[in-house]
Amino acid sequence: MSVDLSAATASARRAAMVERLEADGVLTDARLREALLSVPREPLLPHAYVRLSDPGVEPIEWRLLDGAHPDDRREWLDLIHSGASVLLQRDGERLDALVRGPVTGGHMTSMSTYNQATVEALQTLRLGPGQRYLELGPGPGVSLALAAAVTGPRLAVGVERDGHMAAFAQHNLGRVGLGATVVEGDALVGHPAGEAFDRIHSGIGVPCLPPTWMAQLAPGGRLLTTLATRTPSWPGQLLATRTGTGAVEAVLRGRPRGYRPMLGYGWLNAVRMRARIKADPGVPRPTRLAPPRDDAYGFWLAAAYLAPGLVRDFQAERMTIAAPDEDSWAVAGPGEDTVRVHGARDVWAELEDVHARWVLAGRPDAYRVSVPEGGGPQHVASGTGPRALKWVLPPLLPMPASPPPPAQLSNCPMSR
Repeated sequence: MSVDLSAATASARRAAMVERLEADGVLTDARLREALLSVPREPLLPHAYVRLSDPGVEPIEWRLLDGAHPDDRREWLDLIHSGASVLLQRDGERLDALVRGPVTGGHMTSMSTYNQATVEALQTLRLGPGQRYLELGPGPGVSLALAAAVTGPRLAVGVERDGHMAAFAQHNLGRVGLGATVVEGDALVGHPAGEAFDRIHSGIGVPCLPPTWMAQLAPGGRLLTTLATRTPSWPGQLLATRTGTGAVEAVLRGRPRGYRPMLGYGWLNAVRMRARIKADPGVPRPTRLAPPRDDAYGFWLAAAYLAPGLVRDFQAERMTIAAPDEDSWAVAGPGEDTVRVHGARDVWAELEDVHARWVLAGRPDAYRVSVPEGGGPQHVASGTGPRALKWVLPPLLPMPASPPPPAQLSNCPMSR
């Protein structure tokens, strides 16, 4: 066997990965640290796609790395321990007979979560020994394996809708030997047997909290999921807890990234508008709103709901926010007191209005969510006074009978 794939080399790669997470201030939990050091990633991520073509270029050019091939081993090992997401599946394909080398076309339908998101999620859940853990949309099972290493054997289970991915993850988790299991099923239903769990983590974004999930959350339990809107730009992270008396408390916070939405969601996209925006950024006008900070997550989250249908092009030189359905956009600057606007919808005026309301509400970075037992509208509010920001979460969409176009689905974290 090549030296690159020796146990000592793999252990050293994991140690370096953990050191980076600690140095960045991401990893603070001692139990999770031990799990990261002890759980091998190689069996769970035996291959990886590397994108060769630029964003927006179709068809996409890929290269498949095979971890068992000597010519791919070093690059593959570097990638799966780098902390980046690992691309694993195109268009819901079978995963037991992939061929290494160049591949043309297709879109990713599953990938591993990048390390920082996994660590943050498991630490937010306050995972501990003896807890029953449910992962909804576990993909290849990396976070599920880490959870199993903390909770103990036969306590961690995942529910995966894609049959090929469910079989792939279960086979590889069996090789790791931590007692974690994956069952094929609809993650929106939760565990098919309806069991109760102390910790529930969703790897898919949902528009609101499914009542079936809350029905499976045990007293004292914690549930973490992404709340997804039509925009990938400003996701929310919802943490729900069930008190010892059975009451549900839920808090929604803006985050720089989150998990992709459930099947049936079509995300807005500004990439196809990029050339037109660059050629004609719009008519300049003064503005009372300087470009808000990227980390003003409470504001951007409110904008996702109170100024819906907007998407940001994070690769643009200046802050660029578009409304693709209305063929409208806004480009901030140059300077902090001007903006260029184009189209029938004044995108920037809407952001000015939401920002002014956000300031009057006290610049909230967290919002309370009411979750009625048994279902019903879920209301979001920054507080109780007349200046509080408020909205209602959209209901769950019916699940499609067959998968939508590949670009619209994935159980992986979105990335800028």
